[in-house]
Amino acid sequence: MSVLDDDMPSAAFPTRYGMFRIYAFKEGSMEHLVLVRGDVSGARALPVRIHSQCITGDALGSLRCDCGVQLADALSYLGSQEAGMLFYMGHEGRGIGLYHKIQAYALQDGGADTVEANAQLGFAPDMRSYRVVASVLRRFGVRSVRLITNNPDKVQDLVETGVDVAERIPLVIPCNMHNAGYLRTKKEKMNHILG
Repeated sequence: MSVLDDDMPSAAFPTRYGMFRIYAFKEGSMEHLVLVRGDVSGARALPVRIHSQCITGDALGSLRCDCGVQLADALSYLGSQEAGMLFYMGHEGRGIGLYHKIQAYALQDGGADTVEANAQLGFAPDMRSYRVVASVLRRFGVRSVRLITNNPDKVQDLVETGVDVAERIPLVIPCNMHNAGYLRTKKEKMNHILG
């Protein structure tokens, strides 16, 4: 079923970053959220962040990744804008799920990087797709976006679905002793632009 055929329940969503409206939508059995700030209908060059769920980083404060800090920085930035959107996608562990992500952590403890760990578990380095985001953007009438990302695959995926990506806004997070290797792998093996 297309997201365009689904009901998108919504509610007012006050946050420490400002006032948003929160919407839920489904993609098959996967559930996603989008936080909308201001009037986005017909918007051009709208700031948009597509953030994949990371329970360990977003909720538990893991230092193994940069996810939680990226989420907070993106929400802070969007809260300072008149309008914007943050997609919170249910793509835990780049799409492999929480259980397999913890298995990958164990392999990383043994010396594998994130790409190698996924391969050892039988997964591609990144299992995510952002095509459903394009459907939601069209539903809201967004004409073009300024995508808040370091990941060129997100830009390419949206462009391939007809989304006009007017600009890429970098979201660079300083490394720490626990995530330096993770960030190096993102840069060297996944072509992330980390500045």
